[in-house]
Amino acid sequence: MRLPPPEKVSQLLLDWSKGDKAALDALVPLVHEELHRLAHRYMGEERPGHTIQTTALINEAYLRLTDYRNIRWQNKAHFFAIAAQVMRRILVDYARRRHYAKRGGGAFQVSLDEAMVLSEDTSAELIALEEALNDLAVFDPQKSQIVELRFFGGLNTEETAEVLEISPTTVKREWQRAKAWLYLAINKGVEGGK
Repeated sequence: MRLPPPEKVSQLLLDWSKGDKAALDALVPLVHEELHRLAHRYMGEERPGHTIQTTALINEAYLRLTDYRNIRWQNKAHFFAIAAQVMRRILVDYARRRHYAKRGGGAFQVSLDEAMVLSEDTSAELIALEEALNDLAVFDPQKSQIVELRFFGGLNTEETAEVLEISPTTVKREWQRAKAWLYLAINKGVEGGK
């Protein structure tokens, strides 16, 4: 898969940041395939038989991304990192609401998330990963972005390097370190929660 030309996407993002609706209309076809791939990757991690379609996750992500009207998009790396984060948060928000409702929390609201079905194990793992990833982002944003793009976005080493404008060697090294850090952080959280 070939990512859209970085200069064209970056310029459209800048124009969109300035309120140009036509820029958003031109941007959507350029990034749709990659957003579809991100959503497909997320949905592939869910248990078989879930009822949400990849398209529904993409549509919800588009809705949330268009709410970022006042953001000053830096480049396509910034956009794809935010898009991966938005999709992850859609699923994490659902997992948290499901966990809250399971524990006797408030009424379940009807929304896109109503159609999603996550196993309890997946919900707990997703929440633990979200918390560990947030901790990682505090002290090493680059490693966090690499995880977002590689794990959640499904990009390979070269694609991640292209999006982040760093070398593939750096991506490989930081990916290994980030995975080790997350493994320790998640296992520490699991042991601490028992």
